[in-house]
Amino acid sequence: MPLIIEGGRVPSRWAERESSRPMVSADRYVKRADCLTLALINNMPDPALEDTELQFFDLLDSASGDGLIVLKLYSLTGIPRTDRGQRHLNSFYYDLDDLWNSRFDGVIITGTEPRQPKLQDEPYWAVLTRVLDWAEQNTSSTILSCLAAHASVLHGDGVGRHRLQDKKFGVFESTTTGEHALTSGIADRIRFPHSRWNEVRADELTSCGYSVLTESAEAGVDLFVKKKKKSLFVHFQGHPEYGARTLLKEYRRDIKRFLARERETYPTMPMGYFDATATQVMTDFQATAASNRREETAALFPEGAAVEGLQNTWRSSAVSVYRNWLKYMESRKAETFSVDSVRPTGAVRSIEATREMA
Repeated sequence: MPLIIEGGRVPSRWAERESSRPMVSADRYVKRADCLTLALINNMPDPALEDTELQFFDLLDSASGDGLIVLKLYSLTGIPRTDRGQRHLNSFYYDLDDLWNSRFDGVIITGTEPRQPKLQDEPYWAVLTRVLDWAEQNTSSTILSCLAAHASVLHGDGVGRHRLQDKKFGVFESTTTGEHALTSGIADRIRFPHSRWNEVRADELTSCGYSVLTESAEAGVDLFVKKKKKSLFVHFQGHPEYGARTLLKEYRRDIKRFLARERETYPTMPMGYFDATATQVMTDFQATAASNRREETAALFPEGAAVEGLQNTWRSSAVSVYRNWLKYMESRKAETFSVDSVRPTGAVRSIEATREMA
């Protein structure tokens, strides 16, 4: 069964890639007990907007197996958009006003590129915190990626993020630190990409009731969770959804910014990502860029040589964690349908209220 996009609003690149599979209507599936309804709130800046769609579509499609998933697309207001980016949102995304009176089994909230030192000063802060409050009451589980994870713990528990001396950039190995349904069946050591200038720390999280599930000696906390009202909040400081070339694209973007003098220092090469040959090629290009710091030098970037050695070494772990996430929501939905099927007609207590009193 293909991933079903609500309302037939299927972004072009996914429609082209999946042209051999029929695009079916969501209407006949959304009320089925075996169908999960998800919202993706994609807040990535325009250059990464469509890539992020494909990454999550592909990951959910692989993790769901034969399961049914209906997905609806949203984005926060207040994020700067080009005309092209706004046209894309207008064509395939729903207005946030549609969200407030909706309920989903799960929601995925992406981060975006920060522009202010304090998250509270970002133009989208007010609407993001409203989305977080909405998710606590109207989902069974919420995934928060990178900046969205930082915003969630700051808004919910006052846990601030700490600025790093250098960008945490690359693929880092983490160790599972406890038993949980989300890490069931995965290896003791997993690898996920990271790309961030800030971090939240384990001791501050655990003191506020968060459970750290995976942690890296080099990258710090990776995956951590906390139940917030009706929703299990699942936080990733890293990016399990990334494709094999995503870090390469970000590295090239940062190099272009260096060449254009939009940043003073040459970007650090992503750790644990390139093979030996690609590492040498990138080192040679850094020397070229340093001696010929002009925007035109970006055209010499050796992308082809780098791509040959790239592998998605985190894919199986990402699929496993997301499969466990989908199973968690399936179990929650099964409980709801089971209780609802035996509830006497005219009962005045809601299912959730009965469960909370038990």
